[in-house]
Amino acid sequence: MDHEIDVVSDGDGVAVIGDPTAVEAFLAPTGLESRDLGLPRLGDALAAGGAVAQGASVIAADSGRWVKLTKESAEALHAATPMTGSSPGVFRGLLTQNGKITHVLEFTKGPASVLANPAALAGAAGIMAQLAMQQTMDEITDYLATIDEKVDDILRGQKDGVLAGMIGAGLMIQEAMTIREHGGRVNEVTWSKVQAVPGTIAETQAYALRRLDAIADELERKKAMGDLAKAARDAEPAVREWLAVLARCFQLQDAISVLELDRVLAAAPDDLEGHRLGVRAAREERRAFIAESTERLIARMDVAAERANAKVLLHPAASGAVVRSSNAVGDSVGRFHELLGIQRDRSALEARRWSEAASQVRDRAIESGVQGVDAARRRGDAALSGARRLGGRVSGVVAERAPRRRAADDKSDRGD
Repeated sequence: MDHEIDVVSDGDGVAVIGDPTAVEAFLAPTGLESRDLGLPRLGDALAAGGAVAQGASVIAADSGRWVKLTKESAEALHAATPMTGSSPGVFRGLLTQNGKITHVLEFTKGPASVLANPAALAGAAGIMAQLAMQQTMDEITDYLATIDEKVDDILRGQKDGVLAGMIGAGLMIQEAMTIREHGGRVNEVTWSKVQAVPGTIAETQAYALRRLDAIADELERKKAMGDLAKAARDAEPAVREWLAVLARCFQLQDAISVLELDRVLAAAPDDLEGHRLGVRAAREERRAFIAESTERLIARMDVAAERANAKVLLHPAASGAVVRSSNAVGDSVGRFHELLGIQRDRSALEARRWSEAASQVRDRAIESGVQGVDAARRRGDAALSGARRLGGRVSGVVAERAPRRRAADDKSDRGD
């Protein structure tokens, strides 16, 4: 039995579309976690176009699975190329259950006729973008659950109106996502409830980034090592909390984008591809802006740690505390960057040991002392040489004056 599947990648994920049994046979050897594409709703949306109604019915009958594209998943998909089949261009796949082969399938791997339609391909790309963002949203939920304070607790503990508005925006978005899950689409009523909330989220994001800058400012203002150590220790939980707020902002912005794509798919499917590309570009800009701000925080924390290391002799405990706090903040930001897909490269700073600093000071003192002795010796030698030269000149003058003095004495004796 021949089956045709389509394998599509948009850089963030890979979609495998085709007969349900063939899709399962293709993915089973990889062991990768996958999500349902939800092709029936794509078929419903395209059916309204008339020209692709026949293709829409085929899409609705097909199955689709989405896999997040990572280095590991890409290698697994590449390694899972099916066995060569009975004729050129045909591949054989094994469907197993409980470790036993239950079916042997033959299928082609290439562009399916349905997705050759631009509207269908754009629709599939839109759904893939939604799944990529939903994957990130789930990962952020897990991230927030593992930090010491959940973001909702952080927000409730703040009296600032900006953060209070964030809670309300999150509740409205959650309601819209729930309605979408049950209704399969985002209608005009649902969209009207959330279309104004992106401004609130952006305002909260800007506020959180300003708070991170304020933490770095506080460190730079501290001159005394004890004050710097305390400020660095206070920075650890504060940075973690504001990173949680930023993660929540990113999560809600992704949720809004998911709702937007659904709304465009339903209301103006011809605009879906352009809107998808716009959402992707805006998301990248948002991620780059967050990366720039958080990297600036780390750079300023590192400066504080280096300043502390330079004073380890006089303040060994405070110096080590600053370096440890700097590294803890760096780890928190690194995890946050990994969550958002931000590439970074930072090595942890090493707290300078008191004994090492003391040895360096001793070595410099010894070196300076040796140089001083050499200089003194050179000055002494020069003085001695000068004295000898002066003594020689004095002896010569005395020697010249002695005969003259004797001659003068002789004349005096003769009465001349």
